[in-house]
Formats: sequence, C-alpha cells, structure tokens
Amino acid sequence: MLSQEILRNGLILWNYHCRIDSLELAPQRERIILGLGSYDLNVADYCAELYLQGYAQKLMFSGKAGNWTQGRWDKTEAEIFAERANAQTVPLSEIILEKAATNLGENIRYSRAIIEQLLPSVSEVILVTKPNTTRRAYATFMANWPQMPVRVLAPKREFDDSLVGHSQEDLIHELVGDTQRIIDYPQRGFQIPQELPADVMQAFEFLYQAGFVQHV
Repeated sequence: MLSQEILRNGLILWNYHCRIDSLELAPQRERIILGLGSYDLNVADYCAELYLQGYAQKLMFSGKAGNWTQGRWDKTEAEIFAERANAQTVPLSEIILEKAATNLGENIRYSRAIIEQLLPSVSEVILVTKPNTTRRAYATFMANWPQMPVRVLAPKREFDDSLVGHSQEDLIHELVGDTQRIIDYPQRGFQIPQELPADVMQAFEFLYQAGFVQHV
C-alpha cells in the first residue's frame, strides 16, 4: 500500500507531465496522426477515434519495444497498436508502421523520415501518447522536428486509474524517471528545456529518496 505522502507527490508529477493540447481542429486532409507505442492500448483506441472522425488523412504508429514493453508482446508496439485500431474499423491500408524505434527520440526521427518520404504535403502532426508522456513527447518532438507544427493529445486517464500490467507503483517509478529526463536531456540535445516548478522538484526529490528509481 502506497502512503498518502507518496501518492500526493506522485500526483504532483502526474499533473506536471500531463501537457495536453486542446482538440479545436477543423477536419482537413493535411494532417497525420502519429501514435507512440507503449503499454497503454488506450492510445491506439484514441488514435482510431481521431482518424475515424476525419482529423487526418493517415494514421501512423511508431515503436518496436521500450522500457515497459520489452517481452510483453510477440509483435512490435506499432503492430499491436495497428491491430487494435483495425479492430475499431480503421483499414490496415490506412495505417503506416514504424517498427524500429525504442525510445521517444527514435519515435520522432524515424517517423519523420517516413512521413517526409511518403506524405510530404503533411502540414501538422497530431502526436498521441499516454497522458503522462505528453510533456516529454512535446519536448522531444520540438528538439527533433522543430519546423513542423504539432498538437499533442492523449486519451483521458487520471492518476489513480488502473491499467492492466502497469501498477500505480510502476507509474510513479515512470514519473520519477521521466522527470529525471526532463532535467538531463536538454543538455544532450534530446529535448527542448521545460520549466521545472519548485513543487515538481520537491516531489521528484522526495520520491527519488523514497526509492522510486527503477526508471531513472
């Protein structure tokens, strides 16, 4: 059982990492939906929903396997997400797969190369990921494709909502590790800098000292 103090600090990090843009878009045909593979299959469902509502001409999924999905499936994240979207009636012929990326930087760089080759007329990317990865996804996208307009979206999920195979304890480990990356990665050119408020740093330091370091 996680203590109330751990949960309180975890929620601070959750709220910080959830940087979600509004979906005030008129449907048009110069966008692509880029779904980032992960353990959260709700991302695939939300991508399918956006596609079926006409927000983009194509749907793309990116991902081989990452820290949280290594060994989870016998297919790549991109293939699993495509199957999930197809089950929501998205034709497989409308889905582009990027099956090599193992981290956010590769997700963006490899997907960019494919999009520029196959769909050079794309003028905006709708980047979809799990809620707690939206800030890092935005910062990573801007470091790797700064000239492309992007809107970062996520399926609705709250800090205390459960996911199969990913406990709240796992989530707090993930939030601490992602905060460490927000701190470190701009110096390495992997992300653009993000403001780090005092309460976020205090929550990060508390949880780090409490042993939530599996994703650091």
